[in-house]
Amino acid sequence: MPIDKFNTLTSSVVPLPIENVDTDQIIPARFLKATTKEGFGDNLFFDWRYEKNSQPKTDFVLNNPTYKGSILLAGKNFGSGSSREHAAWSVYGYGFKVVVSSFFADIFRNNALNNGLLPVQVSEAFLKKLFTAVDNNPAAEVKVDLQAQTITLVATNESESFDINGYKKNCLLNGYDDIDYLLNRRNEIEAYEKKAITF
Repeated sequence: MPIDKFNTLTSSVVPLPIENVDTDQIIPARFLKATTKEGFGDNLFFDWRYEKNSQPKTDFVLNNPTYKGSILLAGKNFGSGSSREHAAWSVYGYGFKVVVSSFFADIFRNNALNNGLLPVQVSEAFLKKLFTAVDNNPAAEVKVDLQAQTITLVATNESESFDINGYKKNCLLNGYDDIDYLLNRRNEIEAYEKKAITF
């Protein structure tokens, strides 16, 4: 699954105000047999989305046509639990480009960044403000500016900064995974190797 370049994104959001969402809830273990990234979005939050007879649960937000967008607005401590990279695959594969929370499990954060998904960590106060805005207006838009490292509630222009590793920021801006990054610097690496051999 190729990684899209990310610079800015303005989108409505899908609210999931549940704390301590773990990776087994994001993508149940029975779906981990596949070794490629394709198709994982179909099984995102599967046990929350579907009844045992595979009928959609009408009270789950992903089945509610009122909420749409490329930004998942999640409760505190998103992505805890196991280290499965498939959790990031499924969130990205579903179509989300950004996940916003007041805290991310470190392993999920790293897996997300490695797979083109931007985890934006905000203060609990700002997260609450975003949830309130979406409750009042499901079409409320949020702008995420990776270059400036800011997230803004468009209607009020209220904004907050977020942190990101400089290397991962560069990769997202250019649509690189770790291998793409190395390949892009291949000429520099080869030139360094030739120089090193001469010593």
